[in-house]
Amino acid sequence: MSNSPIIEIPLLNLRGEINELWDEINEAFQRVLRSGHFVLGPEVEAFESEVANFLGVRFAIGLNSGTDALTIGLKSLGISEGDEVITTAFSFFATAEAIIHAGASPVFVDIDPETFNMDPKRIEEAITSRTRAIIPVHLYGNPAPIEKIASLAGKYNLSVLEDAAQAFGAIYEGKPLGKTTTQPFVEQRVGSRSEATAFSFYPTKNLGAYGDGGLLTTNDPEIAKKVLMYRNHGELPNQRYRHQVVGYNSRLDEFQAAILRLKLTRIDNWNDLRRNAAASYRNLLESTRDARAPTHYDGHIYHQFSIMLPPDVRKAVATYLYDQGISTKIYYPESLTVPHQTRQTFTPVSDNTAKSVLSIPIWPGIPSDSQVRVVDTIKEALRLSGKEA
Repeated sequence: MSNSPIIEIPLLNLRGEINELWDEINEAFQRVLRSGHFVLGPEVEAFESEVANFLGVRFAIGLNSGTDALTIGLKSLGISEGDEVITTAFSFFATAEAIIHAGASPVFVDIDPETFNMDPKRIEEAITSRTRAIIPVHLYGNPAPIEKIASLAGKYNLSVLEDAAQAFGAIYEGKPLGKTTTQPFVEQRVGSRSEATAFSFYPTKNLGAYGDGGLLTTNDPEIAKKVLMYRNHGELPNQRYRHQVVGYNSRLDEFQAAILRLKLTRIDNWNDLRRNAAASYRNLLESTRDARAPTHYDGHIYHQFSIMLPPDVRKAVATYLYDQGISTKIYYPESLTVPHQTRQTFTPVSDNTAKSVLSIPIWPGIPSDSQVRVVDTIKEALRLSGKEA
């Protein structure tokens, strides 16, 4: 018999969302079943059109996963064997994995300690004659500084593929609250600026399917044409058995597209609820010396709310929360490395962040009393660890 505690406050709770959409979910599933179309049918076409309009892009192409979106995005940009692609040292492995699948080598640069995103000041020193592209990651739903990254990419004739797996609905150029900035606030959704952007619809994402799914967006018709070929075994669009490249089986299915269409109509409201929850956490943590809340940016949509703890007590804090029925997770426990890495990089900020970061429960409509309990438990754990009186 297990002695594990009952988790009363999970990291993410999808039950409220499912209950809210229950009747519409059932109607959507029945509609797909009765249609007899299950892959790349009318639901996918409708979703691609609706999501392109939502994001403000010319082309939105449904794929099997966010990882496939990154890989196919790189291949469609012409990335191949012998190339180097610069990316952040602090992300999920899929970011680097996609670069390797495309035949290139990842080169990792350090992060900004305030945003957890790639530090633009570190990019130029990583560029060599083999560099062909940059993949910025909008980590935890916080948009990376695309204008600065795009400026560097233009200077060296590099492509930019954004990894927006955690940032659906986020807004570019969010300004830090309470800080002055010379950059104008332009309300433009992530996914609409660079040559291509990859999204994930894994069920835990802000816009999540009930299975795997992904999306590649672009404003370039040539890139879109290549993505359409790569997702369907290299076939030319509307030309059956005309294979122009060695492609993938990466087609979004009709059930997932139907669910995503439903949830797309709610995503702005759900993201606002996440922002409200994040604001509550920041207020609750304000007087807590050894649990630092992340800096807020206007465009952030808080896929995760990740705090920074002293490295020597993070494990104890996480264990204490678990024992009290509160779920947490470490995103991510170490800086990215890959087998046979061609260039070693020095990423001290990423390394230190990996030792300190801890994600705590957040979802649209998380009860305020649950948030109070989470923060009170963090404070108690810190006191027991000798960090706070």
